[in-house]
Amino acid sequence: MAVAGLTVAAVVVLALLVGVHRYLWCRFVGDTTAEGSALRRTGTVAAWLLPLLAIGALVSGRTGAPFWLQRVLAWPGYLWLAALLYLTLALLVGEAVRPILRRVLAGRANESSRSNRPSVTKVLTPEAADAPAADILVADAPAADTLAAPTRRLFVARAVGGAAAVAGLGTVGYGTYGVLRGPRVKRITVPLAKLPRSVHGFRIAVVSDIHLGPILGRAHTQRIVDTINRTQPDLVAVVGDLVDGTVADLGPAAEPLAQLSARQGSFFVTGNHEYYSGAAQWVDHVRELGLHPLENARTEIDGFDLAGVNDIAGESEGQGPDFDRALGDRDRTRAAVLLAHQPVVIHDAVAHGVDLQLSGHTHGGQLWPGNLIAGLANPTVAGLDRYGDTQLYVSRGAGAWGPPVRVGAPSDITVVELASLQA
Repeated sequence: MAVAGLTVAAVVVLALLVGVHRYLWCRFVGDTTAEGSALRRTGTVAAWLLPLLAIGALVSGRTGAPFWLQRVLAWPGYLWLAALLYLTLALLVGEAVRPILRRVLAGRANESSRSNRPSVTKVLTPEAADAPAADILVADAPAADTLAAPTRRLFVARAVGGAAAVAGLGTVGYGTYGVLRGPRVKRITVPLAKLPRSVHGFRIAVVSDIHLGPILGRAHTQRIVDTINRTQPDLVAVVGDLVDGTVADLGPAAEPLAQLSARQGSFFVTGNHEYYSGAAQWVDHVRELGLHPLENARTEIDGFDLAGVNDIAGESEGQGPDFDRALGDRDRTRAAVLLAHQPVVIHDAVAHGVDLQLSGHTHGGQLWPGNLIAGLANPTVAGLDRYGDTQLYVSRGAGAWGPPVRVGAPSDITVVELASLQA
């Protein structure tokens, strides 16, 4: 049954992709270019090549393709996926504009025609030179209608297609710039009832979803590390999805993490993507870089407990989250901060008396309207929420998965300042 379900889903997705690409070809190529023209041939080749590059980018990493090939396919393939989304949305908006524009142009053509009606003059025909003058019609030549019906259709197709291309590609370009520029720092204050006064103002730099891979590499890591260090945090929390690839391919890209500086150290928990990339090897590697992995474990920080649980994806390897192991025997009079990649484990955190859970995973939706979809699968998509006596903060993440593009969900590093409510 599972195989049959996956097959049906694959067929539906494939049919959808074919349909969307056919629609884009019709609007951008078929409606705007002449048959047999160089532009039409170029557009048709692109309509076949771009989806193949996108599929190659998606499957190359999972199939163990050489890392150089992954990098070759990643930029054009993933960027096309983002462009496909926003070009389609822009064209759908254009469908509402298209009939209005046609009516406006047709109305102007009718007004022009009425203003150039034939005039009447009196002439004397040569055959009736001696007869009374004969009245005949002599039509002044009407102004040429430069937007006859076929021309109007072409004009509208090109105008709407051009505007959609500018809007869609401009959105992707701006979203790409936002990712490559690096995350911005957010600051929030979270009051904890059990936090002692002596720890008031303790600052945790939270970073999630860095997603080192065939597109985002060492320079991306260095930007993140430099940004974190400038905030001078007391503790750094790397909350999963550090990588999309193996230690062999991405080890050098992760090396700047060794430069992280915090008074109480830097801590790491796994995300789902670590389990696609060799989680055990990455846990060992980040430990070598000076981070402290919390694998269903807890450590005492001045004034509160810091715990971490493995990601849910680890259940496939028998290494899933174990809340009893991480939190079961602790002193509940102390405040507890939990690092957990996915927000969906918040109800386990509530049951174990956690005061604050720090998570990522959602990317804030990454590509609007992805936030609406992310909201269906996660209790909180981004920001601070409360569930019973437990507060949950979800970072939008510092990188991007798939397309290196963010729209409506800017990347962030969050400095969480803990506040004591004790007198």
